[in-house]
Amino acid sequence: MAIRDHAPLISLLCAIICLLLVAALWQGSTRWRKAGLSLVLVPVLFSAVMSRLNYFEWMFHPVDSSKFDSESASKLAADEMILAVRYGSDARAYPIREMAYHHVLNDVVGGVAIAVTY
Repeated sequence: MAIRDHAPLISLLCAIICLLLVAALWQGSTRWRKAGLSLVLVPVLFSAVMSRLNYFEWMFHPVDSSKFDSESASKLAADEMILAVRYGSDARAYPIREMAYHHVLNDVVGGVAIAVTY
């Protein structure tokens, strides 16, 4: 985790060093050498950018407004797996089939805001 916390700074410093080296080697280089130097810059710059982004936000989209049915009105199969939450007299059941896609659901159970994850 310590490395992950410092990754943006480390990748920025590595990108700057790489840019300086490429700039120093660029003068007087042949066309093929310039192409090779350019190819080296691509993964370096890509890594510097990606270390600053939270790519997990692209993969997992939370459900902000969930819709619930009563047990008698639900269309769940009898053998379908659910994730259940109960707080006080309030209870919710989340189908695993839906949670497997979204992974995160924001809800309020018994007046308490919760984040359900699978």
